[in-house]
Amino acid sequence: MRRLFRLIAGLTAVLLIAGTARASLLNPADWKLPDSWTSPVFHPSQWPFSLFPVPEVATDPNQGTTFGILPVFLFSDDHHEIRQILAPDIAINTILGASGNFRYLAYPSSNTQYYFMAGGSQNIARRVDVFYSTGRDRDKWWSFEGRLFFEKDPTERFYGLGNNSSHGNETNYTTQQLYFRGTLGINFTHNLQLAITEQPWYMRIQQGALDNLPFIGTRFPLLQGLGGGSEMVTQVVATYDTRDSVDVPRHGGLYRAFYGVADRAFLSSFSYNQAGFELRHYLPITSRITLAGRIYSLYTPAGQETPFWAMARLGGEESILFDQQTLRGYGAGRFVDNNITDFNLEVRARVYERNIMGTHGILELAPFIDAGKVFAYADQNPLTPLHPVGGLGFRGIAEPFVVGYVDVGWGSQGPAFFSGINYPF
Repeated sequence: MRRLFRLIAGLTAVLLIAGTARASLLNPADWKLPDSWTSPVFHPSQWPFSLFPVPEVATDPNQGTTFGILPVFLFSDDHHEIRQILAPDIAINTILGASGNFRYLAYPSSNTQYYFMAGGSQNIARRVDVFYSTGRDRDKWWSFEGRLFFEKDPTERFYGLGNNSSHGNETNYTTQQLYFRGTLGINFTHNLQLAITEQPWYMRIQQGALDNLPFIGTRFPLLQGLGGGSEMVTQVVATYDTRDSVDVPRHGGLYRAFYGVADRAFLSSFSYNQAGFELRHYLPITSRITLAGRIYSLYTPAGQETPFWAMARLGGEESILFDQQTLRGYGAGRFVDNNITDFNLEVRARVYERNIMGTHGILELAPFIDAGKVFAYADQNPLTPLHPVGGLGFRGIAEPFVVGYVDVGWGSQGPAFFSGINYPF
């Protein structure tokens, strides 16, 4: 029952943020004030934004349970499309204690988007995340993305390397990392791009926040990368993109091949290289149903000295090209090794649509199947054995840019719950 309550509360927050449930507990259009109060201050319907106080109840396999309040300010344009989101919060987390976060997301056009997020908690955690992207439409010869990221995350877990790492070997640690990631893409055509990324990366491994779990260095004293390190990572990505939308795709595909390298001869503590590919395809079955599929593979040929924090990580809801891959029955980074194979398939069904307060809101249900594995050597079978996960996603969509989700997956260790903004893939 507690898990069901968390799911319902989390879904409510997603729908409010995305605009599907714009008629919330404090719907400004329904407020009635005395006629003598003529100032716009007392007339929420005349405010330049919509305000929705959202009860924040969230759970994460790694980061525990959070209770708080999330006032969401939505700023729309003359076409009733959301252009800015301001969402600070104050919360209590079962691991991190009292915390506060500031979030500002901007969608000035389909071509340019950016955000700024910062927060901290009573127990160690700190984060600053700044992102800017332009040239997303690829109408010009170049595109650019930049991200500045600082984090101290004391909830990280490590179970050992390999696809069969035991849950009984669970350890805890803090990652303190700082990087800037800059990507310049050369657009040969609207669909074809070649991009190069440079990422100076500082990483340190410290004591975690969980006293009931051993520190990673105690159980795995010989693990490569325990002392952290400094990297200069160079990545090259060739992309062919036929999607009808970067944010809410319904047909077309995204096909990428990539190569990355870090070398001690050039500002790095370790030498390793990584190569792989990603295939995404979106097939409209009907006007309301889209079949979304994804295949991902990454190999680390020079993997003998790759630090564990730069290896392929399987688990959680996010798909990050050279890092985290989606397996929604486990926490982020549940399985770690040199190489990885990951499959994701979901049926995105739009079950309810309505124009509410001028915004077109969509409720989407998405039953999904994930399956993946990590492995140490390139000559091992990349297809067996896989870790299968089944589940159901709940999405609130405010087209053309905003997607909020709650995904519930079930793997061999029981259910896992995730929520956030943007599709997992």
